[in-house]
Amino acid sequence: MKAVWNDAIIAESDYTVVVEGNHYFPPDSVKWEYLEKTDHTSICPRKGTAIYYSITVNDKKNKNAAWSYPEPSKAAENIKGYLAFYGSVAVM
Repeated sequence: MKAVWNDAIIAESDYTVVVEGNHYFPPDSVKWEYLEKTDHTSICPRKGTAIYYSITVNDKKNKNAAWSYPEPSKAAENIKGYLAFYGSVAVM
């Protein structure tokens, strides 16, 4: 699987975890140089509190386009630290 935005591969892995239709990429498969943590968070009753990242490629920014659960609930331990991406990022 690959996550691509603005012609750049943001993450690539042969192993992703699919939760609620979203592919979660392992942290070591992510090109962190494209990401910047934001202050945005959200709460999922099943997974816990998500943190968000903006993606910047070639001076274009995609705000809050990726999210992760650094401290998920027990039900979501399998995606701890993994990253998922919004629809504006092509995951294929």
